[in-house]
Amino acid sequence: MAIAETCSVCSKQFDVQLRWQMEERDGAFSYFCSRGCYEASATDSRGVPCAACGKRFVVELVSQVVASRGARQYACRMECREQLLAEANGARLGEKLQGPAPSPPLSRGPGDRLPRRIAVFNHKGGTGKTTTAVSVAAGLAARGKRVLLVDTDAQGNVAASLGLRCEKSLYHVLVMGLAPAEAAQPVRTNLDVLGSNETLAAAELYLAGRRERDRVLRDRLSSTSQLYDVVVLDCSPSLSLMNQNALVFAESLIIPVACDYLSLVGVRQVLRTVKHVNQLLHHPVRIGAVVPTMYDARAKICQDALSTLREHFGKLCLPPVRATAKIKEAPAQQKTIFEWAGDSNAARDYEVVVDALLNGIDSGETSSDLDVAVA
Repeated sequence: MAIAETCSVCSKQFDVQLRWQMEERDGAFSYFCSRGCYEASATDSRGVPCAACGKRFVVELVSQVVASRGARQYACRMECREQLLAEANGARLGEKLQGPAPSPPLSRGPGDRLPRRIAVFNHKGGTGKTTTAVSVAAGLAARGKRVLLVDTDAQGNVAASLGLRCEKSLYHVLVMGLAPAEAAQPVRTNLDVLGSNETLAAAELYLAGRRERDRVLRDRLSSTSQLYDVVVLDCSPSLSLMNQNALVFAESLIIPVACDYLSLVGVRQVLRTVKHVNQLLHHPVRIGAVVPTMYDARAKICQDALSTLREHFGKLCLPPVRATAKIKEAPAQQKTIFEWAGDSNAARDYEVVVDALLNGIDSGETSSDLDVAVA
């Protein structure tokens, strides 16, 4: 499958079809639409001058090429790119474009211990990860939090659930160095989405070739802390390099667990992964909440599963999200559960999850206290 890219030399749009058209140089990927552009880039060791500061550099990312008034200019860093874009919009070179002042960070009261980076994660599929990620992000946004919802799954279910087309996706942020704010799409008040699609599979190859391959996502999304109160990541059901990046970026995990036997078995692997991230990757991620999903009080297996989760996780196990057809209908209508069926049991249950996150889950437990569940 060809991947549409922009030539790093001439800015022409083209489909990457041959191996030499995509090459990593100095830790970043460059793209070449023709042999002429490839050879021109390879022989120009002096690079090009930055149109903002005059420094010569070698073009490595598409974001370093700026189209302004029909001409092509080059920016050596993000600050220079912003300056060139400001000049293109009428400001004088050397004068920053004046825009609306950024909103101040929302205040945090004594009872507001909401983590700023939350990954919704479970190795097992079909546990309600995307539904939980979308519902939590939408619920927090409705409470006045500025939220960025990031889809780290190449299936792109977040975009499908909200009716989005991802012309710029997480792939462009990871591989091409595009700023997250340029790729994210506003979908609701206080809620932006950085979506994904099948091109994200190619980003796994890019991550594999990096020196600190488990920290690329963290570095690319570092600027989001200045723009959003919360970043929610919807993870794929696998132990992939992309998920390692998501867990190294996250402060805490929400683990959706379907109320059935196989989902309980899968929780053990989640706990092992948390220990791996803490001990081997040296990142202090913690379990923030366990959310039982697809709960039917009439089924004994659901009752037993909920009892087991409460026994192992204590107060980290939140009240269950009850099963309802409305949850399956909402994505088909490209709406959140609150928009599609705000009076349903599931909507009320996810409101409880949002309340618990905002107020903090005062259990006193840490990931190490839950090692009994791994044994």
